[in-house]
Amino acid sequence: MAHDLIIRNGTVIDGTGTESVRADVAVDGDRITAIGDLSGETARREIDASGLLVTPGFIDLHTHLDAQVAWDPLMTSSSWHGVTTVLMGNCGVTFAPVRPDDRVFLAEMMESVEDVPRDAILDGLPWDWETYPQYLDAVQRMQPALNIVGMVGHCAVRYHVMGERSLSDEPPTPKEMDQMRAIAEESVAGGAVGFSTSRILLHVVPDGRYVPGTLAPLDEYLAIADGMNAAGGGLFQAVNDFATKAGHEITLLREMAGACGDVLFSGGVGNNPNAGSGVEMWSQFLAATNAEVGRITLASASRPSGSLCGLAQISPVKGKQWKALLALPTLADRVAALKDPATRALLEAEGKEKGMWYDPEHIYPLGTGPSPDYAESGGVSIARLAADAGVHPVELVIDRLIASDGHELFNTWFFNRNVDALQQLLAMDHVYPGLADTGAHAGQICDADMSTHFLSYWQRDRNLVSLPSAVHKLTGLAAGVLGLVDRGTLQVGSAADINVFDLDRLASDHPVYANDFPGGAGRLKIGGRGYAATIVNGEVVTEQGTNTGARPGKVLREFSRA
Repeated sequence: MAHDLIIRNGTVIDGTGTESVRADVAVDGDRITAIGDLSGETARREIDASGLLVTPGFIDLHTHLDAQVAWDPLMTSSSWHGVTTVLMGNCGVTFAPVRPDDRVFLAEMMESVEDVPRDAILDGLPWDWETYPQYLDAVQRMQPALNIVGMVGHCAVRYHVMGERSLSDEPPTPKEMDQMRAIAEESVAGGAVGFSTSRILLHVVPDGRYVPGTLAPLDEYLAIADGMNAAGGGLFQAVNDFATKAGHEITLLREMAGACGDVLFSGGVGNNPNAGSGVEMWSQFLAATNAEVGRITLASASRPSGSLCGLAQISPVKGKQWKALLALPTLADRVAALKDPATRALLEAEGKEKGMWYDPEHIYPLGTGPSPDYAESGGVSIARLAADAGVHPVELVIDRLIASDGHELFNTWFFNRNVDALQQLLAMDHVYPGLADTGAHAGQICDADMSTHFLSYWQRDRNLVSLPSAVHKLTGLAAGVLGLVDRGTLQVGSAADINVFDLDRLASDHPVYANDFPGGAGRLKIGGRGYAATIVNGEVVTEQGTNTGARPGKVLREFSRA
């Protein structure tokens, strides 16, 4: 009997961290059915993986695709970078639980926090749910290309229970605490992997107040943990306020690791290149908490990041002349305006008066080569390039935009400027290298290629960790964080979520801007190279970096908890 698919002659890295082996992989239905020498067996379809790696599909632990999946079920850009499973509902911002009258509030909060347009959310989602399990049902009806794991968000839960009072530091009443506990139990029992929260002070609703949950007391979190435990246990995900109350946040994470058994939080290394930025502290905290309390994992971006400016959505200067430039209907129109001496003079004058929108010492050009240059090592900022050329930074940016026909983008380093410390962090145990924020800040940045970047930049080019270890971080480690059942490793009987790729060719394309959201709103997208095939539940969803149209993804609702 022929198999459905055989991937032949590949170098198999199984996601457990063990060394690679040369083997064939057979798939029948949505399962891996054989691994080894299958030269005597046949298949309805074959993929020649000679010279290629065969690994589990990658798992993106930090996305905000909660709305985008409705109008982009192919789940681009994630599907172009070997991702087969995404975690949604991060940072406490979700679309359930919700009453009909509260939909606008949740949509506006998502726009304010994550830059996903309000109108696209309201018009693009069916809104045929109230509870979080009902939302997961709706997502499955959308027939996504990739697997989806969801968390219920603190913002929605607290607002659902406390209304306007949820945006203050007022604690819930005992009755309200019981209601939040019950929602957590209902959500996890109905398929949520856990509960997420935002405590970072940058996350605000449109009127400037902190999102619900930012100032919540510890006992509120412990009550929510009780609710999850009553349903079998769940993951606690957090973005924390390490800037103003680091000690309190460390206590919260440790307490929740003990209460839940599984914690995922976002962290980084800061911006001081002359300091260790807490790498040793993170190492000690992660090791001690995992050994003494419960499983905890830090998710970090794999490069300095923040926002991309240029001629797409974020202009290099904040002023009326530059705003008028970006209001022109096409990129060609904007470039033509830059070339006009009178318009250029106005733009330069405004830039010299106001300065660039961010310190040009921390803005780096992505260049115009085959792949973007994120300048992690030896990069030269706009400020230094301009000084070397004897011009103002805005003049330099205009020259580069004209030379690139308006396509070049400039990376603003808000986070992780201490690249030496960052590489130490990424190599540590209990650190997941992929704080991609996929789907969020849609017109500002696109870091959905974190898996490609980590494998190509840090592993292939710099050998920061071994190849089996790098694959493990993106697959087996991430699957363990979520408690995925039969996923994250290549084993007989496991779900057939598989990547076939050429490590030597692995690379990211330049981000490009597209107006493909409902209502014509725009976003940045980023393609990938080197992926021969990505397989989800036994079906090929991309070939040579192009979507096949297959949408075999599942909303995963069963988990093995620590």
